[in-house]
Amino acid sequence: MDPLQIAMIVILIISVVIHEMAHGFAADWLGDPTARLQGRLSPNPIVHLDPLMSVILPGLLIMSGSPILFGAAKPVPYNPYNFTNQKWGEAIVAAAGPASNIALAIIFAMIVRFADALALSETFIVLAVQVIILNIFLAFFNLVPIPPLDGSKILPRLLPYSARMGYDRFRAFLEQNAFIGFGLVIFFFVVFLAEPLYRVTQILTFWLIGA
Repeated sequence: MDPLQIAMIVILIISVVIHEMAHGFAADWLGDPTARLQGRLSPNPIVHLDPLMSVILPGLLIMSGSPILFGAAKPVPYNPYNFTNQKWGEAIVAAAGPASNIALAIIFAMIVRFADALALSETFIVLAVQVIILNIFLAFFNLVPIPPLDGSKILPRLLPYSARMGYDRFRAFLEQNAFIGFGLVIFFFVVFLAEPLYRVTQILTFWLIGA
């Protein structure tokens, strides 16, 4: 792999670590110390990384020439029964991860906008744009309401009671059968979501950097 590809994997790892830390801090703020007690509020990537989803999968995507790079860290553990806000607590924790990615994208977009004033090198600008693209994509990908993605914990709070009960049964089944859940995510991503998400990511990136 060339230096840019290595840099992309590093950017991805940092982004997914921040994503998972955001889940943990949100849960801790809401009264559940599980993530904190298990050391998952640490910026140390070793405690968050999943060898397959954080390293091997991104590496394969880069080596295959895929225009899209994504991956994931180990999910942060939490006990929703400890939350001080029982109605919205789980949704808040779930939303914290994508929100952290959007925040990173906005921060680096501001850096790109002021690149001339900051006298930044072209290489740094290229990497900064990649940070924006990757984090926007991670945010929107994780908001897809298919378990185990974050959107599956946000959607139920927006549904009427009867629909929420049915969706919760669907979610519980996929969470208990993780292989089926990941298979469904990959199927929908490959067949339906990859191109639309990539287009939305491009549009938002251009808008953020003022291109």
